Amino acid sequence: MLSILIPTYNYDIQTLVDKVHAQLVDCKIKFEILCYDDCSTKTEITTANKSIAALENTQYKILDGNIGRSAIRNLLAKDARFDLLLFLDADVIPVKKDFISTYLKAISKETKIVYGGILYPHKKPNKTHLLRWVYGKKREALSAKQRKKNTHLRFLTLNFIVRKGVFKTVSFNEKIPNLRHEDTLFSYDLKQKGIDIEHIDNPVYHCGIEDSKTFLKKTIESQDALNLFLKKKLIAVDYTKITKTVYWLKKYRLDFVFSKSYPLTKKKFEANLLSNKPSLFVFDLYRLSHLCYTTKD
Repeated sequence: MLSILIPTYNYDIQTLVDKVHAQLVDCKIKFEILCYDDCSTKTEITTANKSIAALENTQYKILDGNIGRSAIRNLLAKDARFDLLLFLDADVIPVKKDFISTYLKAISKETKIVYGGILYPHKKPNKTHLLRWVYGKKREALSAKQRKKNTHLRFLTLNFIVRKGVFKTVSFNEKIPNLRHEDTLFSYDLKQKGIDIEHIDNPVYHCGIEDSKTFLKKTIESQDALNLFLKKKLIAVDYTKITKTVYWLKKYRLDFVFSKSYPLTKKKFEANLLSNKPSLFVFDLYRLSHLCYTTKD
C-alpha cells in the first residue's frame, strides 16, 4: 500500500527509519521502506545505517556510484512496489505521532500529491549555523494556509506523498547538473501538467542544518541552477520571485546597478550573513546581485 522512499548521503538515518517504521506497524498496512545510499564516503555512517535492514520490510542499499539527488529519487520510485510513494529526506524527523496516518487520510483517490510542510527546532543554534536556521524559520516553515497562497512554489521535496502514476508523468529531471532547485523544477513541471499540489499541516523537523558558509555556497549553486533553467527554458522567467525581479530589472535596464556592484558588495554581504545577526534583506540582495551578475549580457 505505501512505500517510504529515503535517499541518503553521509547521514545517519537510524532514528528517522525507527520512528517511521513504528508508525507504519501501528497503522497495520502493507508497507516497505526503501533507503538508498548515494555512495556515501563516511564508512562509519554506512556501517551504522546497515542496522535498519533488520527491520521488517526495510531495505538499505548502497549504490555503486554517486548519481545525484534527482536520479536517486527516480530510482527509488521505479523500484517501489506500492502505488503510494512517501518521499522523506534523510535529515528530517516527523513531528507528529500520527504522521503516517495523517498522510493516508489526506491522499484520497482524487488527490495526486500532498506536501506536509517543514519546521525548524525552536532552540537557536550557535553563530556558525545561524543563517540556515533564520532562513528556514522565516521562509520555509510555513503553515498549510500560508503555503496555499502559492501551492506550487511553496512545495519542497523533503516531505511529500505522491501517487506512482503521477510520478511516472512528472519525475525529477536527471539532465540538469547536480546543483540545487530540483524541487523548483519539479513543481514547475507539475504546474505545466496541470497537477495540483495539496497542502496540509503534517510537518517534519529539519535537523540537518548546515553551517552558514556551506549554506552560502549552496545559495550560489542555487542561483547558478536558476540561471541554467532560464537559459534552457526549463522554467518561465516569472515563475520564481527572484527571476521575475531580475528580468523586470533587465526590462528597464536597471540590472547593471546590481551586476556592477556585486564584486564590490559581495564580501560586505557575506560578513553580515556570517555574523550573529544575519539579515534576510541582505541575503535577498546578495542573491539578486549574483543572479544579475551571472545573467548580464
